[in-house]
Amino acid sequence: MNELQLTGGARIGMANATFPFATLKVNKDRLELNASIVGNLTFQPSDIISIEPYTMIPILGQGIKINHKVSGYKERVIFWTFKDPNSVVRQIQETGFLNNQNTSEQKIDKNIIEKQATGGFPIKKGFAIGVIVVWNLLFLSDFIPFFLSNKEGIPIGNGVLAAIGLLFLTALLSLISADFRRLILKDGRELNDIKKFAIFAMIISGFMLLNLGLITKIFN
Repeated sequence: MNELQLTGGARIGMANATFPFATLKVNKDRLELNASIVGNLTFQPSDIISIEPYTMIPILGQGIKINHKVSGYKERVIFWTFKDPNSVVRQIQETGFLNNQNTSEQKIDKNIIEKQATGGFPIKKGFAIGVIVVWNLLFLSDFIPFFLSNKEGIPIGNGVLAAIGLLFLTALLSLISADFRRLILKDGRELNDIKKFAIFAMIISGFMLLNLGLITKIFN
């Protein structure tokens, strides 16, 4: 087997991505775990201590645990899969990846080292913090006046709609604009690192905008 590719979920640190928002790719030279904004991790064989079957709940909560020594990544790394975890470990072994762990001739990939140094989270922290702050301020701009005035109905107005619209616009631009991706993503990151989440966020926020627009018309 030259390369293994599986779709599943992932837990990186305390953050969790459910199926199908994580992809595991393994060949003899590298292991990549792409869990969208939860984390994009890349390992060389020498980074791995061990890969072992992991079961929290049979079938629904099972996968493989990747024990590694990359200081820039969260210690807890799990790939969730519906497949038998022991079978997945065997498939990884068949790629030859684990056979390279102690090979002195293994070449050090500088691109991987640089990517590891930036951590697993693909989005620039400043941008992520800014979006969270603006999102909360927009929601509060509707919630606080609503509860202070003791109005009847629901606390949904222009602030909530603007917050959801911001999420939709951010997801859309991240998919279609390379310039926007350079603004929000760390160096060395690309569309595939956030594509699944961006599509999901755009669909959900678009659906919410349509429904909340109808709700506000009914109650106003």
